[in-house]
Amino acid sequence: MRIDNTGIEDSIVDVKPLDHLLGKHAFIRGGQWDYERVTYDYRIDSKEKNVTYYIRIQGYAIEGDVDRGNAVIKLATPLLGKHYYPHGVEYGEGENFPKNLVERASKILAGVKEEIEQYKK
Repeated sequence: MRIDNTGIEDSIVDVKPLDHLLGKHAFIRGGQWDYERVTYDYRIDSKEKNVTYYIRIQGYAIEGDVDRGNAVIKLATPLLGKHYYPHGVEYGEGENFPKNLVERASKILAGVKEEIEQYKK
């Protein structure tokens, strides 16, 4: 599920401060990054058996390389996903997310947005 109108989408930030500030908010940069893209995930455990939720923030380099640490990243619209063990994460609009989970995700992203404002280019 896309979490629209967070103020994060289309933000442009250097990768090093982005790594730092998202780390402060418990987002982990995924191992699937490459020279051009980054993915940060925030894990939310669920009481449902074999289900975990994730807030995902993705971005791509508009200049520089992620691997070298000199990339300038443009962020995309954050996503809320549901991980089904062992199949993977689903971000589709057909997924049902509890209202309190969506509110929690929005609150977390609001905190991230405030800090991103300090580093925007």
